[in-house]
Amino acid sequence: MYAWEFRVAEARLDAFLEAYGETGAWVALFRTAPGYLRTELHRDRRDPSRFVTLDYWESESAWRRFREERARDFEALDTRCDELTLEEREIGRFEPAGRS
Repeated sequence: MYAWEFRVAEARLDAFLEAYGETGAWVALFRTAPGYLRTELHRDRRDPSRFVTLDYWESESAWRRFREERARDFEALDTRCDELTLEEREIGRFEPAGRS
């Protein structure tokens, strides 16, 4: 699972939700890849400008293959979405506890 944090300006909120939501451009791109499971978008209850996305993949190798094969599409979408956020940072890459 890959976790990202975003801060969004109020004026860009609708566009951000459209791009990062369950029917948005990011999910549409991820769905083209074997091994993609789902994305969850969460909004901070105390800070409505803060969001977290959780991207689930069957394996790290599936994610890596997607990033290699669709690098150009990923970068193009990332560039288009830059204007939607004030800040973006990777929180981390996680796996279920107890997995080797």
